[in-house]
Amino acid sequence: MPQDPMDFEWSYWIEWGRGHILWLLAGHLLVSQVSRVLVEKYKPWCLMVYGMAACWLLLGIKGFAVILLHAAVSFAVAQFQLSLLTWLCSLVLLSTLHIPAVEETKRKWYDTENEYYLLLFTVSVRCLFCTSFSLEYCWHRPTQKSSHSFPWMLAYVFYYPTFHNGPLMNFDEFSKQMRQQEAFSVKSNLRILIVGIIRIFFWWFLAELMIHLMYIHALYSSALPLESASYWALGGLALAQVLFFYVKYLVLYGVPALLLQMDGLKPPALPCCVSLMHSFTKMWRSFDVGLHRFLVR
Repeated sequence: MPQDPMDFEWSYWIEWGRGHILWLLAGHLLVSQVSRVLVEKYKPWCLMVYGMAACWLLLGIKGFAVILLHAAVSFAVAQFQLSLLTWLCSLVLLSTLHIPAVEETKRKWYDTENEYYLLLFTVSVRCLFCTSFSLEYCWHRPTQKSSHSFPWMLAYVFYYPTFHNGPLMNFDEFSKQMRQQEAFSVKSNLRILIVGIIRIFFWWFLAELMIHLMYIHALYSSALPLESASYWALGGLALAQVLFFYVKYLVLYGVPALLLQMDGLKPPALPCCVSLMHSFTKMWRSFDVGLHRFLVR
């Protein structure tokens, strides 16, 4: 049965996931577990090098250079330790994504629009990570200097599970947890991995059922069926759409959250079911928990 093609985000990330990203995430998992067993002390640097290599492989040397340049500029501006200057720098870097001449140049680097969009999405998310590090640098005490160095910024920015689409994790949380050397149990990690994979496959299967059987987004793209529908039907369509959005993000955030757990980190909580919410305030706080924590911080 043909699927509803109108949800660009789901189709886009599933295509990239099947083609490249899942394999690169599996590589990250392997590097992470081997480094935890053999060189726990150097795990952040092993993961940093792997993240850089994965970025180079997927986005090419020019895409890699753009992200590295954004990180370097953000770090240089952070040396002034002025929060307002950091925010202005982040806004300027984001605004470069909308300069027509820059857009055209970046498009020429790739053969397809999908590759260009991957760079666009990645740079946008990396900008939030650069902002988080730079603000923490502005606020850090002299005794914390070693954990706010440029290598730590690169380890944070190029951490691969959250690289392309998040979820967002504040630098202070990332660095504290990454520096902790906890007891490593292969059996415990294997159990977490198996249970996590089963959950993600269940959510993915449910999302695929919804997109193959319900055609929510296709209905919304045409005015005629909406005009003839009753208010009850329109309410049902609206509920179905937000429920699909919830299940979609259980998959898109569930995969990196599982890898964060495997790395010994505590990921932001996964989205709360929208059917349990009665106000948009709760929706904002509990759907994208990482972004909420970033804004509060």
